[in-house]
Order: sequence, then C-alpha cells, then structure tokens
Amino acid sequence: MIAARLTDTDRAEWAQYARHVVPLPGRARPEVPAATSPSAAPRLRAPAAPPPPRRASEAVAIGTQPPGVDKATWQRFRTGKLPAARTLDLHGRTAQRAYHALEAFLRGAHGDRLRCVEIITGRGSGEEGGVLRRELPLWLNLAQLRPLILAAAHPHPANPGSVRLLLRRVR
Repeated sequence: MIAARLTDTDRAEWAQYARHVVPLPGRARPEVPAATSPSAAPRLRAPAAPPPPRRASEAVAIGTQPPGVDKATWQRFRTGKLPAARTLDLHGRTAQRAYHALEAFLRGAHGDRLRCVEIITGRGSGEEGGVLRRELPLWLNLAQLRPLILAAAHPHPANPGSVRLLLRRVR
C-alpha cells in the first residue's frame, strides 16, 4: 500500500493540494491518506558524496591515449579508421568566432550522441602552425568543453591541420 510509505510532510502537502482540486461532477473530493506508525516510515539515506575533482593529468592531449579508452578503440581512432560523424571547418574565422563555433558544434554533437567528430583548423602559415591550430588544444581543456571530450588525435600523421575528437557518451 502506498499510504504506508508516506511521511507526515507528504500527507500535509497532499492535503494542501487536494483542497484546491475541484472534483468532476458525480465524484468525491480525494481523500488524505491515513497516518501510519513512525516505525513504518522509510529511513532516508545520506546524499552521495560528489565526485572527486578532475586532476590536471586528465587534460586532453592530442595524440595521447587517455584512461578509459581500450587499445583497439584507440588504434581505430588514432589511425583515422573510426569515421567522423560530423566535421567543423574553422578556416577563415577569427579566433573568437572559431571558439564560439567550436563550442556550439561540440555541444550539438554531444547532445546528438555522436561519438567521433572532426575539427579542421588548417596547418597555418607559421612554423608552429596558425593561431587556430595553436589555440585548439587550449580550448579543448577549458572547463566548458573538457567534460564533453574523451580523446583527441590527428587522423593522419601527415595532416596536422585536422583533429578528430572522441566524445564522451551521454549517461
């Protein structure tokens, strides 16, 4: 019986709510469940402890196998054999517009439960690459984006202007 599991607070809230209910024609007003003994009331558990904070060692590093990814999946992902479901090309954008496009793209892909996406920054003209290529690893480790990303790798060693991301599963 459900009434055996209700607390006094539950009964009081139900009674307050039931006062505002107008019964259908020919029906009676809902009854307030009868009180039970205090020993029959369930005991509440303490809330679970929050998860420990992320360590700095869990930062996304492009090309480094993260914990939680098995060897076979990592090999398929790292070698480009895991196909990207969507691609975002950041060519020709300013750093600010590229970051906002990246954030919207990753949130949308994660919301659509995609597993692998590709970000194209381009190689850039400088020795270390362009601005977008240098900034991408920093952006991926920001507090807003880091929880969405499990791993990052270049799909081909000869193409440093493209990065594939393995997104975390939605739980």
